[in-house]
Amino acid sequence: MNPQGLPGQIGADRGPVSRVELRIECKGLVKKDEFSKSDPCAALYMLSRKSQKWEEIGRTELIKNCHDPKFTRAFTVDYFFEEVQKVKVEVYDLDNDTATLEDDDFLGKIECNLGEIVSRNPFTGPLLKKEGKPMGGSTITIRSEEVKEGGEMVHMKFRATKLDNKDFLGKSDPYLEISKRASDGSWQVVHRTEVIKNTLNPVWRPFCLASFAMCGGNKSQEIKFDCYDYDSDGSHDFIGTFTTTLADMESQTQGGKEAQYPCINPKKQSKKKYQNSGVIHLTELKIFTRPSFLEFIYGGMQVNFTVGIDFTGSNGNPANPNSLHYINPYQPNEYMQAIQAVGNVCQDYDTDKLFPALGFGAKLPDGQVSMEFAINFNPSNPYCAGIGGVLEAYKACIQRVSLYGPTNVAPIIYHVARFAEQAQKEEGTKGAHAYFILLLLTDGIITDMDRTRDAIVYASGLPMSLIIVGVGSADFSDMNFLDGDDGILKGANGRPAQRDIVQFVPFRDFKTSSGAELARHVLAEVPQQVVQYYEMRKIPPKPRPKPT
Repeated sequence: MNPQGLPGQIGADRGPVSRVELRIECKGLVKKDEFSKSDPCAALYMLSRKSQKWEEIGRTELIKNCHDPKFTRAFTVDYFFEEVQKVKVEVYDLDNDTATLEDDDFLGKIECNLGEIVSRNPFTGPLLKKEGKPMGGSTITIRSEEVKEGGEMVHMKFRATKLDNKDFLGKSDPYLEISKRASDGSWQVVHRTEVIKNTLNPVWRPFCLASFAMCGGNKSQEIKFDCYDYDSDGSHDFIGTFTTTLADMESQTQGGKEAQYPCINPKKQSKKKYQNSGVIHLTELKIFTRPSFLEFIYGGMQVNFTVGIDFTGSNGNPANPNSLHYINPYQPNEYMQAIQAVGNVCQDYDTDKLFPALGFGAKLPDGQVSMEFAINFNPSNPYCAGIGGVLEAYKACIQRVSLYGPTNVAPIIYHVARFAEQAQKEEGTKGAHAYFILLLLTDGIITDMDRTRDAIVYASGLPMSLIIVGVGSADFSDMNFLDGDDGILKGANGRPAQRDIVQFVPFRDFKTSSGAELARHVLAEVPQQVVQYYEMRKIPPKPRPKPT
């Protein structure tokens, strides 16, 4: 998932609109764990104008062992001055890896209007129990800021030397925390680096932040960098701090030079021989304007849509009306509804509208069990004409195969990844850019989870996104491992994904909604994933073709 949260598109068809960024922090959360502090995560909801139901916009990151969290993940939502827009935030202590929050400890909620948040910025209120009574002395603060579209992006890479050692038996485990000045003068955390274990000379991974997020787009505005030694119990040790501006960072790194900033612990400054608690080095700085998704589309980028369908035995006998693969002449089943909803959007960006459709977990007519087969039974030409062709091939296929197993999805991910890899090799040529979207539909627990994780990590460096729709009523909690929302997905060997390319949703969450609502939800992150991919590869959009 997007580190900025899901875009708030509720009512996005209502004319002129402002976009606001919301950031959340809490104080004094109640203690739910007996032997440690809570591990809080906040979920943001908005009340849908059409359905009058709460719709989840997104979740913050999880912060371990913390009762006063300052979440870095922000949410961008549409703001309409003329409307009352209901907002709800719920805070949970995450105790497991399931996608649902219902089995986690509830730490409090607040309901308010978006107008209140914007006008009282920052908005602070008490967290309440489910029945509406105060949750101890817990409070929540929501800050808002108007998003200025088309701003600059800042690519940075930091390292440090000779940091103070805060650990008795080993070396420090340092990380950096970056904060900007909020409108009320306080510091607002906007980014945390990863923790580098057991070193006083860490080298952190490069990262990108919007100039708007760092300093409101004002290069002369102060930015604060704090360095901490990570402790698993949440009592992180302060190493030192420095402040600078984006203008100074830009000036000091001209000509490829490193900028050096002494890391100062104010409590030690009075000591005679104290110089610093280490030095933070800015080794890379690049300021650029991030292209938009539409610029890539205008430049001729092709979106290649592939469908992968689960034909394992747990779906039930297709002849039985209770089967997930039952073909009802009057009502499309969940597989068909999901294919149509997502495919109808994707086909608008594919000029030939020929879509590969693959199946897995079936016994084929020749008796072989396959984890990767063309549902039209033509492996040399698995393409179907339009989404209608995919649906017709699916209905014919279900009559010819026997549902079997296991639920191994890695082969289909690797199948699409091979095409994405070939497209990557051709990116430097005059041909159009190509990006691949795999819609994977499954009814149960993935049985080759380690290999699937490896496949996703491999695909994360390619022009590819993966949408997984869980069909039926199974427990899909393991799917949470594949969605990088609460951290970086790692392969079985520990190799991290280069970017988040997975979006998972259970179809049952959208059973009473329109197909358009499902498509909006699962495709919301794809434009940003496209931009992130080409940004990572340092490939700009191709020029828009001149009209003939």
